[in-house]
Amino acid sequence: MLNKILVVLFLTFFSVIEINAQTAVAKYAGEFLTLGVGGRALGMGGAQVGVVSDVTAGYWNPAGLARMDYPQIALMHEEHFGDLVNYNYAAVAIPYGNDMSFGLSVIRLSVDGIPDTRNALIDRATGEQISDPTNVNWALDYSKITEFSNTDWAVFLTFAKRHSDKFYWGANVKIIRRDIAEEGATGIGFDIGALYMPFKNLSLGANIMDVTTTLVAWSTGRNELISPTAKIGAAYALNILGGTITPALDFDIRFENRKFASNFNIGPVSVDMRAGLEYKYKNLFSIRGGYNDVKQFTIGAGIKLPKLNIDYSFARFNRSEVDRLPDTHRISLILTLEEPKFLRGS
Repeated sequence: MLNKILVVLFLTFFSVIEINAQTAVAKYAGEFLTLGVGGRALGMGGAQVGVVSDVTAGYWNPAGLARMDYPQIALMHEEHFGDLVNYNYAAVAIPYGNDMSFGLSVIRLSVDGIPDTRNALIDRATGEQISDPTNVNWALDYSKITEFSNTDWAVFLTFAKRHSDKFYWGANVKIIRRDIAEEGATGIGFDIGALYMPFKNLSLGANIMDVTTTLVAWSTGRNELISPTAKIGAAYALNILGGTITPALDFDIRFENRKFASNFNIGPVSVDMRAGLEYKYKNLFSIRGGYNDVKQFTIGAGIKLPKLNIDYSFARFNRSEVDRLPDTHRISLILTLEEPKFLRGS
């Protein structure tokens, strides 16, 4: 119970930098959108902007959705900090015609069962409800303790197009909904992405998230602004050892004045690095490793069955055994309708 209260206080504190303002650039306000999706991507530390070519592109780089040839469905479940924070992801993408794709992605992050003691504070002498926690006679009436949830939703509507064999582009319309107890907020934002392959095995990618600055309007009258984030990346595929080795490197460039909370910064501009490596053997199984933007080393593996990809990733915070946070395990599934009648252009 105490752990859940502390998590909510942590999330609330770091989501706002100007409490008194009605509209403010809110540092970390869009942080729940940075956790990543897909066991393959997260096993590679999230280095995906120049790599992704499946249904998860709706999140990592919308341009990558145009590289799909068959419809796909993806699912992922993850638990943070033990079972305190539940993180779920689902997506579907469909190729259309010879050069377009459409996608829908949904993310839900939730802390459930948070104790609400606001109406349970009483004067132990009189039994009357009080609102002043400094009252020396305060006590809790446990029968009046209720529960609430802190839930964040994000829905991505994606369009992608192949301009040529070397260049792809795409865009997202992103709808955000945030709820904590009886208060809520709604926002809308836009992402644009591009992929360029100057050579056969080299791919370069860019994704500007919240490109117009995303406004999140709370029912309290407060408005929060999510600043743009520029994600750039590169990947190169090497055919070696009977399979394919793909190193990838991404940089997340933010303008929120994160300073020492980032890998490095220049004034208000901060840069975080993601690096990943994947070895895929004859399109049957893969092993992966990476380093993500929160300074975690990650590992993962994947297996390809007929029409089904199963991917797993593991991450551990760099803490001592005494105060180390629980490990993070992620499993995702991608179902591909790999039949001639569903092939792009059929």
